[in-house]
Amino acid sequence: MTPDLDSLATALYVKTDDLLKASPHLAPWRPAVGITPKLTDAELVTLAVMQAMLGFTSEAKWFRHARAHLRHLFLYLPQQPGYNKRLRKATDLPRRITRLLATDTSVWSDDVWLVDSTPVECGRSRETVKRSELAGWAEYGYCASHSHFFGGLRLHLVCTLQGLPVAFALTGAKADERETLLDLLDAEPELLATRPGQTLIGDKNYFGRGFEHQLAEHGIRLLRPARKGEPERPGAELFKPLRQVIESVNETFKGQLNLEQHHGRTPAGAVARIMQRVLTLTTTIWHNDQSGQPVLRSLTAYDH
Repeated sequence: MTPDLDSLATALYVKTDDLLKASPHLAPWRPAVGITPKLTDAELVTLAVMQAMLGFTSEAKWFRHARAHLRHLFLYLPQQPGYNKRLRKATDLPRRITRLLATDTSVWSDDVWLVDSTPVECGRSRETVKRSELAGWAEYGYCASHSHFFGGLRLHLVCTLQGLPVAFALTGAKADERETLLDLLDAEPELLATRPGQTLIGDKNYFGRGFEHQLAEHGIRLLRPARKGEPERPGAELFKPLRQVIESVNETFKGQLNLEQHHGRTPAGAVARIMQRVLTLTTTIWHNDQSGQPVLRSLTAYDH
């Protein structure tokens, strides 16, 4: 399998189409009587991934490019408003496809996970955050790693050492990382049902005797750097290189997939566009794994 954008798009379309035919309940609900969309759900997923992969944050520019260069892949391309509406209404479909692709990789069963959260800006000023339709969910908070205040959300991510998303959540900027992680694990108990002794590596924010006790009840061994005043903890020699891995995953989202230029102005719009990036990273890892590429998280062969 050749690692280029056309082969990735074709493989994703075929995989998604087969999944939806085998499990039609995964597709967005439609009335039994009505007009059948000219763009299928599998084509919608493929088009969304290609947009994120090629770095188009403007849908107007994306469709100008698609009509000029992608007619050999799509017999029909919708107008920009129709595409936007379909994406907002189908946010659960990319989430489900993301999980199905992830479980079809050789690294899904890895026994070491990384956990972190990264800011997703929706505005810098307090007034912008207050006036936005995201107000009440997006919050004004502080990013310690970048030393600045921001208004927006946080993407909480549990991933493998290769960067494959295992679980993720979007919260307000002030959400507690520990509570969010526990909520993720409670929401999907099947993730750990077949993984006794899973190791989880996080930063200093994932601390607390009660928190670690709850993780132990889930069968998780937590490794993190020691906080000020604490004795050295096990696995200290692993933290620096593995911390660089999770920072690299966040940089893939922000530097290559333009996570912070999502332009979502409503809850549905923000979720759709951020989910689009998570699906794109998962698709890349899945396709590289299927085609035997040495670096699973590399987008280089597809982003041009």
